[in-house]
Amino acid sequence: MVILLRKRDLIFSCLFCCFFLGMAAVLWKGSAIPVFHVRENVPVTVVIDPGHGGEDGGAVSPNGVAESRINLAVSLRISDLLRFAGQRTRLTRSEDVTICDEGLSTVRQRKTSDLKNRVKLVEETENAVLLSIHQNSLPSSPVTHGAQVFWNRQEGAKELAAGIQKMLNAAVNAGNDKQPRQIPDSIYLMKSISAPGALVECGFLSNEPETERLQDPAYQLRLAAAVTAGYLNAGELENESGETT
Repeated sequence: MVILLRKRDLIFSCLFCCFFLGMAAVLWKGSAIPVFHVRENVPVTVVIDPGHGGEDGGAVSPNGVAESRINLAVSLRISDLLRFAGQRTRLTRSEDVTICDEGLSTVRQRKTSDLKNRVKLVEETENAVLLSIHQNSLPSSPVTHGAQVFWNRQEGAKELAAGIQKMLNAAVNAGNDKQPRQIPDSIYLMKSISAPGALVECGFLSNEPETERLQDPAYQLRLAAAVTAGYLNAGELENESGETT
C-alpha cells in the first residue's frame, strides 16, 4: 500500500516532531523550570488573547491583510500545544469576532467594551497568566521584520517575555535577534490586569515577505511552538545564571 502525503501535511508533521522532540530534550535535561506554578492549590490558567477581531481588524498590510485572523490562527495553535503539554488554557475569543456588549451604537464604544471585557475575563480567571498575540506594522520602514515580546509590570512577566523571546529568536528571528521590552502604559489591556502578561508581536504586516509567511499555516505553527516552548521554559535563564536577565 502506498501512502501519499501532501507537502503541507509533511511540513506540519515535521514541525510537530521537532517541537515535541525539543520539549522532550528540555524535560530530560531538567534544567529549565516554569516560572509559574500552582498557587494555593489553584492551577495556573494561561489566558490566550488573540488581539482585535470582527470589525476591528487591527493592523493591515498594504495589500489588505488584517492581523485579527492571523492572531486567532496562532492563538488556537498555542492553546492546542499548551493543552497537549498539560497546561490549562482559556481563550478570550475563539472566532473572528469583537468581544463587546450588545446594543452599542458606535465603533469606539464597541472597541472600548471589547477591551474592558478582555480585562474582565483575565481578572476573573484565578491564577492567570496572559499571552496576548498581535502583529506589528511600521509603514515608514517596510524592511523591518521579526517577532518581539513585551512584558507588563506584574511579577514574573519579564522572565516570561525573556523565555518566549529566546525561543522566537531561535525559531524565526535568525540573524535578526530582538530583545524583550517593557510595554508602555498606553496599552490598556496590559496595564489594567493584575496577572503577569506578555504581548507577542509575531511579525510586521508592513513587510511584504513577512506578511506572506504570517499567512502560512506552517509558519503560524512554528510561531506557536516557539511561544509554547518559551512559556514552558521561562525559568531557564534563572537556572543558568542564578538571576533573571
